[in-house]
Amino acid sequence: MTTAARSAVADKILNVAGSLFFREGIRAVGIDRIVVEADIAKATLYRHFASKEDLVVAYLQERHAKVMQGLEEVVANDPDPRRQIATIFDRLYEKADNPEFRGCAFALAVAEHGDSERIVTLARLHKRSVADFLRALAERAGFADPDRIGRHLALLYDGALARRAVYGDPEPMRDARDCALSLFDMAARNASTAHITD
Repeated sequence: MTTAARSAVADKILNVAGSLFFREGIRAVGIDRIVVEADIAKATLYRHFASKEDLVVAYLQERHAKVMQGLEEVVANDPDPRRQIATIFDRLYEKADNPEFRGCAFALAVAEHGDSERIVTLARLHKRSVADFLRALAERAGFADPDRIGRHLALLYDGALARRAVYGDPEPMRDARDCALSLFDMAARNASTAHITD
């Protein structure tokens, strides 16, 4: 089997497993179910992923890459930091306004596998990466305390995802967007005042 063919098979397994993990939960989906849904032999799955945990880690790594790519696209497509914030939460709403959306894949994974150091480490890396991205956005906006603003934006982002998971309602994304824009406007006013008094 060529490298390209192996990669295609691994991608197929990962796509099927990832979709099932997110919709139904990691513990609820066994290897046998993935094998049936992907229409492959169990030996084929284990040739690409040595264990279920390896498959979960690959799924989370892929989700992390997609989330970060989506955030980077927002910045690349619009130079205005305030509109970037609005777009980030609008996109979150679009994702959440889907009956199969269950919340943050990383928080869900930790809730199910908090005893796995690899999964917890990946989840923390993801949360730090999103927070760092939001801090950098606040820094580019010229705010006096971008670390604090970044943490607050990350809290709104995570909180909206958590409420969606609990209530099954996408509206918290809009509430978080409104709060994020209010926070942005307040920080912009403070930065403007500080600049005038300097």
